[in-house]
Order: sequence, then C-alpha cells, then structure tokens
Amino acid sequence: MSAVERFGSWAPRILGIARFLFGTMFACHGAQKVFGVFGGMPPGVPKLLIWTAGPIELVGGVLIAIGLCTRITAFICSGQMAIAYFTGHAPHGFWPTVNGGEPAIFYCWFFLYIAAQGPGAFALDNLIKRPQEKVEKSYVS
Repeated sequence: MSAVERFGSWAPRILGIARFLFGTMFACHGAQKVFGVFGGMPPGVPKLLIWTAGPIELVGGVLIAIGLCTRITAFICSGQMAIAYFTGHAPHGFWPTVNGGEPAIFYCWFFLYIAAQGPGAFALDNLIKRPQEKVEKSYVS
C-alpha cells in the first residue's frame, strides 16, 4: 500500500473531525446570536436575523457536530449561509475579502459537501444506520 493510499484511508476520520470542528464553531455563532455570549451581537443587528439565523446556527451546529441528521441539517445550514452571503455580505462589495463574507462562503460550501458526502466517521448517524442495514440485508438473503 502506497503512502497516498494509507493517507486516503484516513479521509472518513479527517472528515468526521472537520465536521465536529465546523459544527462546533457554527453553534458558537448561533449561541452568540441567541444567548449574547462570545461578545454578543453588535448594536443595530436586526432582531429578525437574531431569531431566525441564531437558532438555525445553534441547533444546526450542534447536530452537525455530533453527526445526527447530518445530511439534511448540513443542507439547511448551507442554504442559510448562501442567503447570509448574498443578503448580508455581497451588497457591501464583490470580493469576499472586502465584504467580510469569507466565513459564510466556507460554511456554505463545507456544509454542502457534507450534505452530499455524508458525515464521515464519529457520527451518531453511523450508529443509527448500521442496525437498519443489517435488517435490510437479512430480508434480501
């Protein structure tokens, strides 16, 4: 086995760790909006943003971090970040480095990747999925 193949075998674990880290950071953004922790929201942020985006980020981030209902949650969070970019950042300039939209783009595309790829290793979805697969296979045999 080559070094590339050996490293490639780590892909599900690396994805699982990245999913946990991104989910945790995303939940922190939600906690900032909902509970006012981590410095709270700056003055002038619309309450609608706080009470719509905040819960999606908080609950969605926790679900993604633990890997529960991961695909649908990641898809919803990806969409929320696309909306956040185009409504909150893009009007302030074309380039993400200028308009402050880099985190929104990173979250959007990473969550879309998770929605397509699955949660990787260390996800609760993997524990729930396995018993069902065994039942389905027993009917096929």
